[in-house]
Amino acid sequence: MAKDPVRVLVTGAAGQIGYALVPMIARGVMLGPDQPVILHMLDIPPAAESLNGVKMELVDAAFPLLKGVVATTDVVEACTGVNIAVMVGGFPRKEGMERKDVMSKNVSIYKSQASALEKHAAANCKVLVVANPANTNALILKEFAPSIPEKNISCLTRLDHNRALGQISERLGVQVSEVKNVIIWGNHSSTQYPDVNHATVTTPAGDKSVRELVADDAWLNGEFITTVQQRGAAIIKARKLSSALSAASAACDHIRDWVLGTPQGTWVSMGVYSDGSYNVPAGLIYSFPVTCANGEWTIVQGLPIDEFSRKKLDLTGEELSEEKALAYSCLS
Repeated sequence: MAKDPVRVLVTGAAGQIGYALVPMIARGVMLGPDQPVILHMLDIPPAAESLNGVKMELVDAAFPLLKGVVATTDVVEACTGVNIAVMVGGFPRKEGMERKDVMSKNVSIYKSQASALEKHAAANCKVLVVANPANTNALILKEFAPSIPEKNISCLTRLDHNRALGQISERLGVQVSEVKNVIIWGNHSSTQYPDVNHATVTTPAGDKSVRELVADDAWLNGEFITTVQQRGAAIIKARKLSSALSAASAACDHIRDWVLGTPQGTWVSMGVYSDGSYNVPAGLIYSFPVTCANGEWTIVQGLPIDEFSRKKLDLTGEELSEEKALAYSCLS
């Protein structure tokens, strides 16, 4: 029997990431090859013409799964009835701007979008924040949409997770699909901690530890971490534009695993509301290893954390606490 369409909102839909993301959703990459979708695309009034061009291209692509397109600059129209919201729109930091200036712009954007989602989205709407500072934007959204369950608000660290998988795959000369259970801890920023202590590679002789196979702790504790932390900047240097294709792909991975579940024995990284696990301060949106089943994520518990890792977890947590304080000061 044909499934009912799922309504998926993409904010900032006329931007680079949005342009890469909407065809992936329409093709079934996010929710599966048998799940019809209705796309809701929101952008700011100056981008209205460009947004309409994206809508025209979606029509021209004749995607069989795409059952409708709403392209609008009105936040209420965009949020009405949506089951999944991917928040790509935000205020980017420009040269000479202080972090507090960027934060206050994003606080006002996420405050208004939170109230529109709360009033008009479908019950049990799942929200993924992509726009930076992603963790803190998600926290603001949670603050101003109190009726949306905290388990339904997340931020994107899957891009960092996928970058870590890619670096290990390149280093070992193995397929990326054979590497699993890396972890991104903390903030989607250069303080994030890409952790391979529990990661494995599937080999003909069974699963082997990444640390054992790489056999170079100096690289794993040094260059590997900084490469993943600074990959976004490296892409900007190479392309003169920020990551778009890989960010859109990671957003699809994040939602697909959240909705359809993670494979047995595999975890992924998601920025979620901290409950104090691993001595991370409660009340932050922090990236943890999670498994997903029946549309719910669960933090993987009981992983041993060595002293090197503990310091990294605390450092990125401190940055998130500072960001939270900065965001809250923009509200007063």
